[in-house]
Amino acid sequence: MTIQEEKAYQELQILEERYPVLVPLHKEIAEAFSMMRDSFERGGKLLLCGNGGSSADSDHIVGELMKGFCKKRRISEELSSELKTLYGEEEAEYFTKHLEQGLPAIAFSAQTALHTAYSNDQDEALFYAQCLLGYGKKEDVLFGISTSGNAKNVGYALKLAKAMGIKSILLTGKDGGTGKELADLSIIAPSKETYQIQELHLPIYHCLCLMIEAYFFG
Repeated sequence: MTIQEEKAYQELQILEERYPVLVPLHKEIAEAFSMMRDSFERGGKLLLCGNGGSSADSDHIVGELMKGFCKKRRISEELSSELKTLYGEEEAEYFTKHLEQGLPAIAFSAQTALHTAYSNDQDEALFYAQCLLGYGKKEDVLFGISTSGNAKNVGYALKLAKAMGIKSILLTGKDGGTGKELADLSIIAPSKETYQIQELHLPIYHCLCLMIEAYFFG
């Protein structure tokens, strides 16, 4: 195991110490980390979708990945040098001081204009699939969130991902629903109650974001 991986898995250990109920999900969380890590290393991005509170969670994940979460993420020396060459030392220092290196992530639910335009003309249940068709590449990962695993729009996106050769992760609960059979990997929070599933989803995806950040920026 590399030093980068050791730092990442320390975050998983902390999660399990704080939330013993999630210890049985060790393998699935570790696999999700590997899928996301490999995608980013290949130049891919994380594409997210969910409904209601899970839609807010997808936006939340974007916020943790696209800027610094718990670690400093200075822009590269090469970019800083190029900014200095183009615009002078003072402005380059301003960019370098305030910009943070991001990991590319897109929440489909945030595409408001596209959502309303598409839903006016087509079946709204296919909106997330439409977003995947436009954004998705084979090096990407689709990250669907559904507390029951039965959300139709997430399910259609998972089906299309399989047809497009895009790896998929489903963060869910209860028995995993129909989505469990569609996703390449399912992380099933151990609860039957929607609000409790959502409460467990947050530490799970926070841990994944911390693991990714520790690996790339630790």
